[in-house]
Amino acid sequence: MSKPTLESALARDAVIGEPEVVEDLRSAVAPASAAGTAPAATGPAGAALPAAALPHWVALRDAVSSIQSHQLTDGSADPLADRAALGDLVRTVTRELRMLVPHFPHDAAYLEADAVDFERWAEGDFGVPDFLDSLNTFQPQQHRVDGLQHIVVFPMYTQNGSTDRLFEAVAVEVVWPDFVAQLEGAEYSNSLFVPIRFVDFTAGYDTNSAVLFPETIAMRTVPTFTWGAIFADREAARFRLVVTAAAETTRLELPADARELLGDQHLAEETFVMWDLIHDRTHMRGDLPFDPFMIKQRMPFFLYSLEELRCDLTAFREAVRIEREGLYSPYTVETAKRVQYAIIFDRIFRFAITGSRVRNYDGLGGQLLFAWLHQRRVLHWTDTRLSIDWPHVADAVIALGESIDDLYWRSIDRPKTAHWLAAYALVSETLTPNPASVWAKGPDALPLDGPPRGLTDEVLPDEFPLSMFYEALAKKMGGVIESTKGITGQAALA
Repeated sequence: MSKPTLESALARDAVIGEPEVVEDLRSAVAPASAAGTAPAATGPAGAALPAAALPHWVALRDAVSSIQSHQLTDGSADPLADRAALGDLVRTVTRELRMLVPHFPHDAAYLEADAVDFERWAEGDFGVPDFLDSLNTFQPQQHRVDGLQHIVVFPMYTQNGSTDRLFEAVAVEVVWPDFVAQLEGAEYSNSLFVPIRFVDFTAGYDTNSAVLFPETIAMRTVPTFTWGAIFADREAARFRLVVTAAAETTRLELPADARELLGDQHLAEETFVMWDLIHDRTHMRGDLPFDPFMIKQRMPFFLYSLEELRCDLTAFREAVRIEREGLYSPYTVETAKRVQYAIIFDRIFRFAITGSRVRNYDGLGGQLLFAWLHQRRVLHWTDTRLSIDWPHVADAVIALGESIDDLYWRSIDRPKTAHWLAAYALVSETLTPNPASVWAKGPDALPLDGPPRGLTDEVLPDEFPLSMFYEALAKKMGGVIESTKGITGQAALA
């Protein structure tokens, strides 16, 4: 899970997409129960969320927001910033962090360590912040209790939000339903995975960011990361909004259970938690290239596409298995069916046309899934109406997953360049490359006698442009997708 070069890689390559919670099989620690002091900041799903109403939280959030206006990109204070005013703001932050301890006894050690890190930042004349000590005390994976809340304050950048390492404050609530706990305790162990929903946040999360990752935090050294959190409510809310609009635009007739999923925020959140649980553990499982999480090194972005799609299609395959074999509980079986809808619809409607066309690996994966289903005649665009042959779609989706699995299985017997060429062939057999592509001309046109970097440089920013279908859909859906910026489950329920 440790990716110390992530920020520089994103800045250099501008790859669009979010990394995942990757379980490190060598160091994963079994999650502890929330034993000991009973958690105080809890609330049932859909009820009033007490953290956002706490005066100490409001004062903390507002002080952090004020500090942001004095910070530079690396988190240090502007040399011209008023030190006295900054000192007052830091004193407010440390006071409110400590006042919140009785409300969050499960995070008492973290809140105190966070206050100390703020004090050290002020004592160092507000230089580049270092919050390693408080990060090491924050262990939310040890308290995966449905409804449990946390106050999180760190200097960090936010994925698909801000690349500046500013202080952010976010109040979150854990989403851990019983059926997910059963899955994680049985076949789908993932001790690092913490699904959450928004309670309140500062500006860095009033964006498209849907993750809270320790590797984004400013720290002097990179530790072994022990958790990663994904905002299931934001994923679910934007899914519901975008897919509902896309179904109307394409005149897709939805099955009754798919309509139910789109109409229920609670069902959608639990669906995304199940999807993410299985997806994220897949990064470290299967017949893999030597380094499965390929954001650690510079590669053609279509390899990122295949890795993310492989994990999604593994989650899809497992959901089909659970449904067909009637595993676990009737509710789990129903959710497994919803996972299948979510993966298909989010991929082909939202992923494919979200973000820029510069190395958009999630977008490419969505395009690939759509074209694969269309060319196998289980997805149809006829008489300007989209339709899906639902009795046969699952096997077609699984077949795409199997083709990627076979590519991976063969990878360790191939040189790196040969693996990259094979991956390109897999994608280009279904999607039409850019007419200007050097890669599309084949190995004879590529610089195979130099380092692999040269091959990466030859990949066009938009190596696989949108089809005519997606160009038209993007024009109609652009406003809807843009409207999901900053969306939360609370807003979806309002």
